[in-house]
Amino acid sequence: MGKIYTSMGLMSGTSLDGIDVSIIKSDGNKEYSTELDRYFEYDKELVQKLLEIRDKISNLEDLGRYFEQIKDIEREVTLFHFKAVNETIEKFNSNIDLIGFHGQTIFHDSKKKISKQLGDGKLLSQLTKKKVVYNFRQNDLKNGGQGAPLAPIFHNALANKVNKKFNLEFPIFILNIGGIANITSTVDWKNLWQSEKIYACDIGPGNCLIDAWIRKNSKNQYDNLGSLARSGKIDKLILNQALENFNNNSLYDKSLDIKDFDIYFLKGLSLENGAATITDFTAKLISDGMNYILGKNKSSNNRWLVCGGGRKNKYLLECIKNNFDKIIIDPIDKYEINGDYIESQAFAFLAIRSVEGLPISFPSTTRCNRSITGGIITENF
Repeated sequence: MGKIYTSMGLMSGTSLDGIDVSIIKSDGNKEYSTELDRYFEYDKELVQKLLEIRDKISNLEDLGRYFEQIKDIEREVTLFHFKAVNETIEKFNSNIDLIGFHGQTIFHDSKKKISKQLGDGKLLSQLTKKKVVYNFRQNDLKNGGQGAPLAPIFHNALANKVNKKFNLEFPIFILNIGGIANITSTVDWKNLWQSEKIYACDIGPGNCLIDAWIRKNSKNQYDNLGSLARSGKIDKLILNQALENFNNNSLYDKSLDIKDFDIYFLKGLSLENGAATITDFTAKLISDGMNYILGKNKSSNNRWLVCGGGRKNKYLLECIKNNFDKIIIDPIDKYEINGDYIESQAFAFLAIRSVEGLPISFPSTTRCNRSITGGIITENF
């Protein structure tokens, strides 16, 4: 076992609701322990600014066109993260070795090798007087990768941690339902460098379409527990047309962005019926991705541990189950893991691996041309 770091991870997802902050202890290799998890909600004004700038950015030229506005919002986002870091360190009352700073994604296009996260790593390092690791995706993109998903190596540590306590059969599948849904097929550490490998891919929309529909047609930000969808009726004609028109050829070979999907086909539906229809649409695409992974693994083990905000949408999970004859699909919380903080813990873990020069992405997870490390390391103090 190498040096044990105390690392903080900062994560803000596509839901734009706030920042997850986690502190872990780990050597960045096979095991970790969780020390502290906290959540800091963005104020409404900042959320609005983030939504507006994200909506404006659809290509590389837009990043240049709105450079000054992006710079101003980036500073505001960084200062918000600094406040969260400060308050967490005070509560933790112990030394932090480094910070993994993911930032707020406003644009991702793997074809053009661009992934823009708002977050000034140098400024955060200067303010916190800590070593900061940021811009995790760029090195992967430079080396032929998709820039996502990056959490799989942590998912594997997580699955092995769960297995140690609950003795589950491998492969254990991790289904992460964030804005985008992605899957990691994990392996027992003992077999990692033999014939089996960690495999991961984005599989389609997670919460992004459901959230977009709710935001557009109500004052709410999301469908709590899926209750609106449950109260509505699925429009089978619209659903089937949308599924027919959806081209998922080679979908699993590329990373996805929320702007790859649209809710235009729901036009004219009521809030409830639209929610029901888009939830079932999402569930069917997720189920297709799950079947793809099962076929790739040739595994009879159909056990899924679900993390991300989508695991709280009970109706969505029911819709996914309806697409399978036999399946075990449980929120990861059932296995004594807090599913709200998987990604913030992951970036604390990835920060350690970056500092240690260990790979964070692999040909079987991001399609990069070789296993590579990533993350820019700065000590700006």
